[in-house]
Amino acid sequence: MILKPLAVGILSAAFLSTVSCFAQAPQKYHPTLESLDRHPLPQWYDGAKLGIFIHWGLYSVPGWAPINHPDHDFSSADYIRYNPYAEWYLNVLRVPGSPTAEYHKQHYGEQGYYDFAPTFNRESKKWNPDKMAAIFRDAGARYVVLTSKHHEGFTLWPSTTPNPTPSLKPSQLHAERDIVGELTTAVQNQGLKMGLYYSGGYDWTFNTGPIETDKDYDAVKPQSEAYGKYAFAQIHELIDRYHPAVLWNDIDWPKTGNALQVEADYYNAIPDGVIDDRFGIKHSDFTSPEYEKKDQISEKKWEECRGLGRSFGYNRAEGEKETIAPGELIALLVDIVSKNGNLLLDVGPEADGTIPPVQMERLKALGEWLKQNGEAIYDTTPWTKATGKSAEGDDLRFTKKGNDLYVTVLGKPKAQTITITDLPAKNGIAITQVGDNSDLGAKDQANGMRIALRGTPKGDYAYAFKLADYAR
Repeated sequence: MILKPLAVGILSAAFLSTVSCFAQAPQKYHPTLESLDRHPLPQWYDGAKLGIFIHWGLYSVPGWAPINHPDHDFSSADYIRYNPYAEWYLNVLRVPGSPTAEYHKQHYGEQGYYDFAPTFNRESKKWNPDKMAAIFRDAGARYVVLTSKHHEGFTLWPSTTPNPTPSLKPSQLHAERDIVGELTTAVQNQGLKMGLYYSGGYDWTFNTGPIETDKDYDAVKPQSEAYGKYAFAQIHELIDRYHPAVLWNDIDWPKTGNALQVEADYYNAIPDGVIDDRFGIKHSDFTSPEYEKKDQISEKKWEECRGLGRSFGYNRAEGEKETIAPGELIALLVDIVSKNGNLLLDVGPEADGTIPPVQMERLKALGEWLKQNGEAIYDTTPWTKATGKSAEGDDLRFTKKGNDLYVTVLGKPKAQTITITDLPAKNGIAITQVGDNSDLGAKDQANGMRIALRGTPKGDYAYAFKLADYAR
């Protein structure tokens, strides 16, 4: 993963209609921006709101990154040296004197990074894909995106495309289990969509680096004819074998790899699939800010990706303190959805596929909240505004479904009433708490819409209310 600039858009009138569906026969796509830009955003993706990202690879064996890193911009040398992303273990290992290099020397001596492959293959034999997929279903996710190949170049499927790196054996370059295929089947059996991440911009088996300064980010992108053909062949393996509902490329795409053709081939194979904005061309179905949020509603669909901790890959150094609190996680999801976004929430399994307990606790809390409040999240669209404040001081978010308006209070309501002064009262509006169909209190013509609560809500996370037919 690598941070990207945050682009903020304004809600247009066109968005307030509906996104295009696939009622008509899929068109033939061609490798031009004009053709690719005709691809409509699928309704399933627009309405899904929550996906699970999985970063799993050789870096899961050491599973470590420093947590007390300097508070610098991602492009600074200090940040790179203290990179909190455990999936960047190999790059930081190659930086002399880095905490990761010292950790590796202490725990693994002179062992090479790709010598982790036998351990990963042994441990991943313990993995149960059906159990993992059920966890994601219970967390309330509607799609999953797995790292099929991260920057290290190790694939989680038995790729038949030869890697020309002379210093590595084929057994060091891909998993023994077809993890991509097994998880795809398990996820689809749970009724979820399955997507695949591929690191097209970096492959450290082709360019060893390391990245030590911000000037190195582009310098280590392999651009050879050989790498372009390699990436083109591998991503077509993924498309042809596994038909991913999301094709999530990272960093960039080699200029020798024909990104326009890749995207056209993908849409022709999976017309209701979606593509992110990291292929290095001016086409995407959504933008992908990383550990960032938007200040207002965006016309363009977007998807925030972030870990439950500071790392995407498993980091054994992270614990309760470094992991987002349940209330903050739920508030984050609500905020993103109110602004036309999805949340792609990452888990970092251990080498054997176990999701760390601290991450499991967050997934369970999120799933329980969505069981009651999902009506205000799934398949909603932004309203005319995303945020507001009640007269009592509550932080509010708004979403819409059909003619119904949903008001979600972030955190525990501060009083027995929620008065929204800039929400004009309307006669005949039924107000209910989502998950409870009993009518709630009155509306006050003078002071705006007022929701009167019955007793004190339990918990401290967020509370959603439905104003039926308010948005007609």
